[in-house]
Amino acid sequence: MAAIEHLTVGSTDPPLVEGKLRLYSMRFCPYAARVHLVLNAKKIPYDPVYINLINKPEWYTSRIPTGKVPALVTEGTDLYESLIIANYLDEKYPENKLQSDDPLRKAKDSILIESFGKVGSIMYKMYFNDIDTETFDQFLGALDDFEKELSSRGTTFYGGNAVKLVDYMLWPFFERMSMFALPDKPQFKIPEARFPCLTKWMTP
Repeated sequence: MAAIEHLTVGSTDPPLVEGKLRLYSMRFCPYAARVHLVLNAKKIPYDPVYINLINKPEWYTSRIPTGKVPALVTEGTDLYESLIIANYLDEKYPENKLQSDDPLRKAKDSILIESFGKVGSIMYKMYFNDIDTETFDQFLGALDDFEKELSSRGTTFYGGNAVKLVDYMLWPFFERMSMFALPDKPQFKIPEARFPCLTKWMTP
């Protein structure tokens, strides 16, 4: 795969491409991946521009108040925060709708997405520090709630029998979990026997 250029200090903001949304992203950011998944699932034409988050372009920090990715340019407006962008896209482009019409189900999905913050904070700790057994046990304990929720729904995916927005919001983080089980650290592999529903969800 060819290297993807990430714009940095001293660069200029590329001109918008007619007929396409502009998505500011970063190749390895799970939050940005959420929006890529939604755009691709709904077949919405878009032009990705990748940002170096260590040495951000001056124009980007001036344009986007958070300085983070993802950010979406649409209808002359800049949107940011992955879940806000995903919800906007699903409402703006109703073809292949990704959220339930049932208000209660939609609310439960939102709670599930929000509650993933606990798992995410532990993952962040493991990414940037040596993994130890105590932290990994905390991580598995946090995953238990997601196993139970998927089991209680009785479907392959959190969204039902097909991948929906709730799945796209969670998937980029689960995709990165395989990084913990390095060849020299097999003890940090997520145990399939403990998480049968999640295992099936991750490899349908």
